[in-house]
Amino acid sequence: MSQRGNRKTQVGIVVSDKMDKTVVVQVSHLVKHPVYNKYIKRSVKYKAHDEENSCKSGDRVQIVETRPLSKDKRWRVRQIIDRFE
Repeated sequence: MSQRGNRKTQVGIVVSDKMDKTVVVQVSHLVKHPVYNKYIKRSVKYKAHDEENSCKSGDRVQIVETRPLSKDKRWRVRQIIDRFE
């Protein structure tokens, strides 16, 4: 039985849940400026598949890389870490 390769995982905040079975997750990280040595906050938005429509805007979720599900969706929601009150 063959094993799958290690899949990338990211942790981010759900910024939109208006689509059916899809959420937009914003992942932020810090990057050091090459000249000024100051850390700058950068963020990327990923569209992730949410099969049960259980994620709401503001939730902190873990997403995992998967096969292409549509034109833009390459990620899937693995778990909800924190709920937004």
